[in-house]
Amino acid sequence: MTDNSTTTRRVAFIGTGGIANAHAEALQQQPGVELAVAIDIDTTRAEAFANKWGITRTASSLASALDGGGLDLVAICTPPSSHFPLALEALSLGLHAVIEKPPALSLSQMRQLETAEAESAGSLSCIFQHRFGSGAQRLLALQRSGALGRQLVGTCNTLWFRDQPYFDVPWRGLWDVEGGGPTMGHGIHQFDLLLHLWGPWSEVTAFAGKLARKTDTEDASAAVVRFESGAIATVINSVISPRETSYLRLDYENATVELDHLYGYSDHNWKVTPAPGQDAVVGLWAQGEDAPSGHAAQYTALIRSLQAGEAAPVSIGDAYATMELAAAIYASSVSGTTIARGQIDEASPFFTRMDGHLEPWKQEEALNA
Repeated sequence: MTDNSTTTRRVAFIGTGGIANAHAEALQQQPGVELAVAIDIDTTRAEAFANKWGITRTASSLASALDGGGLDLVAICTPPSSHFPLALEALSLGLHAVIEKPPALSLSQMRQLETAEAESAGSLSCIFQHRFGSGAQRLLALQRSGALGRQLVGTCNTLWFRDQPYFDVPWRGLWDVEGGGPTMGHGIHQFDLLLHLWGPWSEVTAFAGKLARKTDTEDASAAVVRFESGAIATVINSVISPRETSYLRLDYENATVELDHLYGYSDHNWKVTPAPGQDAVVGLWAQGEDAPSGHAAQYTALIRSLQAGEAAPVSIGDAYATMELAAAIYASSVSGTTIARGQIDEASPFFTRMDGHLEPWKQEEALNA
């Protein structure tokens, strides 16, 4: 019988651009992990990445990488439109795979990945690293203990700034390549954390539009989300906000909990304000070590799960609710109606593409020309 706790995990990186470095740095910190091969259609870039991280092999495809020896884990670090086919390929080969956000471009693709995963010896894990910092873990524990009381009102803002040259990169700002704008590619991390903390959402009303950038997708969206608990939160996703921040405010009966950061947090980014007579909550919050969010924190949990033979954290099924909220924000903003969880099914045009194949803001631009 194999002792999974001592087995070396051999990792391949598909795509060796900017975000792959975050994966390599995180995996280099994990015991029992070998950075085995760098895969990229650009051989020069693959070789530079391999040299930087001490990787001995490069390849132009996953299939050719496997010719050089067995692999255990694949980190998919390519532009969004390739996440789905690469994840399917990894599963067909029985490999575990980690997918950068967004894990797929549509709810249809998410369901197909769930099916493929169920038929494979491999598994999928989606990068939603904000779930794994000590602050989020501590907040979940306090919620479950009842110390905070009921969830009431929340604010979830991703207010970032991307100039026009950012969108002039050929694969950016296109529905068929990125799946959407800041709702899909930027704010998704923050509202994934909101959903992770506050549980299932029930309905959403949203607005979105192209306000300042030349792009096919939206550059800002705003939503009001009702949760099954009855709590209500606003969610704003923007890439046209000069003062950048990622801000989460959660009001409970007994305290307000705030998180103010940009691309990742540690404990000092959190603030707890007790309700009158509830000062004990602050003392409970101060307990425990400070572990920052980030790829390293998520990979620590992932490698631990593989060693234990357990399900990988943030599976495709786990991530579906987050992707479904993104789809509902688009569907609500385009249709002008409130969208309930579960409403976007196989019969909905928003099931196969986030804009419902309507290209709404492209049409708006034509009308205003």
